Amino acid sequence: MKYLLLALLLLSACSKQDVKIAEAKAAANKVIDPIAVKTATAVERSVERAIAVTGTLVPDETVTVSTEVPGRISAIRADFGQAVRRGDVLIELDRTEYDLQVERARGSLNQALARVSLPPYTGKMTPPETTPGVRTATAQYEDAKYKYENAAKLVKTGDISQDRFNELEKALKARQSAVDGARDELRTQWMSVTALEADLKIAEKRRGDTVVRAPFDGVVGEKLISAGQFVKDNIGIIKLVKVYPMRLRLEVPEAAANAVKTGTPLSFTTDAANGVQFEAVVRELNPALDVRNRTLTAEARLTKADTRLRPGMFVQVKLVTERAANVVTVPRQALYNIAGLTKLFKIENGVARLVTFVPGPEQDGFVEVPGGLVKNGDRVAINELAALTDGAKVRQ
Repeated sequence: MKYLLLALLLLSACSKQDVKIAEAKAAANKVIDPIAVKTATAVERSVERAIAVTGTLVPDETVTVSTEVPGRISAIRADFGQAVRRGDVLIELDRTEYDLQVERARGSLNQALARVSLPPYTGKMTPPETTPGVRTATAQYEDAKYKYENAAKLVKTGDISQDRFNELEKALKARQSAVDGARDELRTQWMSVTALEADLKIAEKRRGDTVVRAPFDGVVGEKLISAGQFVKDNIGIIKLVKVYPMRLRLEVPEAAANAVKTGTPLSFTTDAANGVQFEAVVRELNPALDVRNRTLTAEARLTKADTRLRPGMFVQVKLVTERAANVVTVPRQALYNIAGLTKLFKIENGVARLVTFVPGPEQDGFVEVPGGLVKNGDRVAINELAALTDGAKVRQ
């Protein structure tokens, strides 16, 4: 009885094992139905390549206006935020002391002019050809010359002695030296006159420097000192800003440095004017990259003035690096994102082939597939992406 029961158990176990083997063989021999998918064609397109960089708006010119001479400020003609034109008076100093310096310099010059027999200074001077001293020395020379010439005739006839003739010859040479000395004195006096004229012009300039004018059209950004205060020379009084033409300064990465040239157009936006795109043109380039961050500094000029833009604004710049680049694109629906990876399935002869890639820019619903992973005309799946695997059979 015991052996019969054991035999029955062994027979039952063998039957179950046979059933499992049969089921495994049936599953292996079973044909898996292809997955029905919709497909789209990869298309080659000509696109515009651009990079996004940041920039800052800066004024065309900024200057801190100061005086070239010290003095007490008598008036400041412009205040914070006020627009001024080139040549407008901004600052006036008390000029009393400078008036006195001009008068003293003019008096010294007129004294020197009187010494050379010229009238008081009127703005123009002509060197004198002669002076009383020169005329006196010349007359004495002419008299000595006349006596010498007569003596030269008489000494030949014996009417005067040779000693007397020698004395007259020496007197003539002395008078000639006197004339030369008088003319040298005239030149020295004239040099003194011209030096005093320069002193007068310097004094007049310093007096003129008590009035400071705007060097260009601009807006007063800051008034640093008030009227009544005594200032030394070169002390900032007013900060003047030339707002237009405004500059856009941007830092271009090294990889895109060769794409930026003088005349390159670019567009930019700012949070201060949401949704508005502004235009500018590159005008200056730094000849060298910044060794600290490997960027190229470029400056662009705005194509037109806009009151919504102000110096100091932070802007986002779109810099076009290539106008027409040929790239292969696929519809956005062909992309499948999982675990931080972007995938698509390329359909080849009824089989799905997995392609993992880093997507490029998207335009009009089509995404660039870089690296030649997909070619123009390839078919890609646009549905059932979660059900597909590499090598899965599909039907369209």
